[in-house]
Amino acid sequence: MPSPQSPVPNPPSPSYHFEFRTITRKFARSLVTSHGIWETREAIILKLSDSTGKVGWGEIAPISWFGSETLEQALDFCHQLPQEITAANIFSIPDNLPACQFGFESALEGLGMRNCPMTNFQYSALLPAGDTALHQWQTLWQEGYRTFKWKIGVNHISQELQIFDLLTQALPYTAKLRLDANGGLNYEQAQLWLGTCDQLRKNSESAVEIEFIEQPLPVADFFGMLALSQCYDTAIALDESVATLQQLAACYDKGWRGIFVIKPAIAGYPSRLRRFCQQHKIDAVFSSVFETAIARLAALRLAAELSYKNRAVGFGINHFFTQAEDDTWPQSLF
Repeated sequence: MPSPQSPVPNPPSPSYHFEFRTITRKFARSLVTSHGIWETREAIILKLSDSTGKVGWGEIAPISWFGSETLEQALDFCHQLPQEITAANIFSIPDNLPACQFGFESALEGLGMRNCPMTNFQYSALLPAGDTALHQWQTLWQEGYRTFKWKIGVNHISQELQIFDLLTQALPYTAKLRLDANGGLNYEQAQLWLGTCDQLRKNSESAVEIEFIEQPLPVADFFGMLALSQCYDTAIALDESVATLQQLAACYDKGWRGIFVIKPAIAGYPSRLRRFCQQHKIDAVFSSVFETAIARLAALRLAAELSYKNRAVGFGINHFFTQAEDDTWPQSLF
């Protein structure tokens, strides 16, 4: 029998049985951004099981051109893990694998958690680039969307400004419109867009609200966006510049106090993101990376905690896929 002075041994850390599968989903139509054309969405589905049979689902949904690891790097990491892992394995994932960090911690947090749908959000629907947006918004409006995001910086600016004029005339004045350049504008083009949006509001009190222009300039031109944000009434939101928590913290330290578009599935560990947002009370818009319902649910839980300005979440993207997950998914993968 140990003496009263003997140290009490720490209980062993629980281990979890680890499995993973890759999936590929085809977009209903090619997704066109200033980064290029996207035809399919690939991801890795994670399954953690504990000794009682409880299961936690996670998803690794990287976008390498947005700042995360590649799918191949994520797969290499999964392949080198043993079949039995612990929380220590999960919390030692390096920062250059932010989508892995999110996927594994989400699975750990989800062990035994009921997948209750979240219905108390306003959703922003993504419109396709170009003039297709002039028609698709009507269907989405009928489905209940009131905030829309339209990709710019894809076609010639004169053509996009013409479509923008038609779109803002067509949308009901109670709608909100976000413009997403994906870093595809130069400084002069960004000035033209911001000036056009400012003028729209000045010319008509009943005009549709331009909520913000998202990432007008490339990531390297942070101070250009900071300067623009101080010169125009139309707000600017950072997106690619704050893809990971490390980038988000760096932009905050450099003085950004505007809107942050957060894509939780590639931001890194949810617990670290939660602490940062709670500490600094940033103006955050939570947004999709075209993940499945697994990562979307984990991301929306964060949004429910951390959306201090109650902005519409950018998860209105299901219409971009040919087939939704059915009731047997993801169990049917394993």
